This record gives sequence, structure tokens and C-alpha cells, in this order.
Amino acid sequence: MSKDNAISALPSGESAVSGGSLLRPTPKLIVIGFLGGKVRAGNLVHREAGLIKTLQLDYPLAIHAEIFANRDGNAALSAVLQFLGASRDGHLSDAQKSAARIVLFGHSWGASETVTLANRLNKLGIPVLLTIQVDSVRKQSQNDAKIPANVKEAINFYQSEGLLHGRSLIVAQDPTKTKILGNHESSYRENPVSCAGFPWYARAFMRRHIQIENDPVVWAQIEALILAKIH
Repeated sequence: MSKDNAISALPSGESAVSGGSLLRPTPKLIVIGFLGGKVRAGNLVHREAGLIKTLQLDYPLAIHAEIFANRDGNAALSAVLQFLGASRDGHLSDAQKSAARIVLFGHSWGASETVTLANRLNKLGIPVLLTIQVDSVRKQSQNDAKIPANVKEAINFYQSEGLLHGRSLIVAQDPTKTKILGNHESSYRENPVSCAGFPWYARAFMRRHIQIENDPVVWAQIEALILAKIH
């Protein structure tokens, strides 16, 4: 039986049986990804978009997954509210907010937008299970270093060898509410990663920055972290 067939075999609105009683269904995990630079959403050369595509195809009954350009933070927020069942005016009940199960991730400017979206959700009283930053580069008027208190866990992947490199340290605004899973550095001097398909100028001037974006080891960890939040 496939990953989702086991879920789809249950009657509508039912998730499992325990002690002869049907349990309330687990809400779908919402996964929002942000691309870096001026990249358009859906550009599958980029690992962020590829991961979202994989999640959409492999876990359609367990995950709502969408990818956005980092300039489209408003659209991403609207998508989250829609997935949570907000009314036309964007209103959510307390029950809808408390049931939210959200993972946010991004690369470069997209990582900065990840923290910004988490902050916007915090102001709305909506919790976030996990934020993931990959070589985070702060966008103007944003703060990608401090993780808001509505985020349960956060993790940061970065490299420090290139001309353009990401933030090496993220911290929790409230350590009693947010666990920083780590600030993990990658090096590509001895272990280069292919950047095939990227523009020549990116390969020439931002090689390390896009190597971490293409690093299969980093993205395998990210995918595993996301999938662990399904149940």
C-alpha cells in the first residue's frame, strides 16, 4: 500500500481507530517554500521548487505544499490562511489556529522571507512547527536572525566560504518556546557540488551560495525534517 493509500482507505473525515473509537483527523501539514534571488516560483532547476513538487506528488493527502518567489510573501500568507480554512475576510477561529501544522523553508532571500512569514503568523496567533533557513541572506527591512516565539523548532544551514554567504547564527526570541535545532555549516572546497543548469554569472560569482542550494546532503536532511512532521 502506498504512503497515501493507507490514509485514503478511511471514510471521509476519519483518521484512525483507537479502542473502538474514531479519532479526529490530523490536519494536513502545510509546507511553504521560498526561492532565493529573483527566481520565479516553479523553476525546477532550484531544489526548493523540486522539493515542493515532490511533496505535492508523493503526499497529496497528507501535505499542502506550495512554492513562492521571495517577493510574494503576501500570496504565501494568503495561501496559509486558505489552507487553514479562513473565511473570506481572512478570519480564523481559535480552534483553526491551534490546529495549524506549518513548516516554512527557503534559500537566500527566501530564507529571510521564511522568518518574515513566521513573524506575520505570530502576530495572527498562528503557530509554526518548524522553520528552515538555507544560506539565509537578510532582505532590506527584515530580520532573519531572530526566530519568533510562535515557532516550535528552527534550523539553519549555511556556508561561509563564498563571496555571498548566509547567516551563521539564528537565535530564538524566546528560548523557552523555540528550540534551535542547530546552525550547521557546509564546506565545498574539498567536496564541490554540481550547479548545472544555473546561469553562468551565478556559477562564477555565487558558486558556494548555489552549491549549498544544490547540496543533496543538505536537502535530504530538510526533506526528512519535513516528513517527520506529517504525523
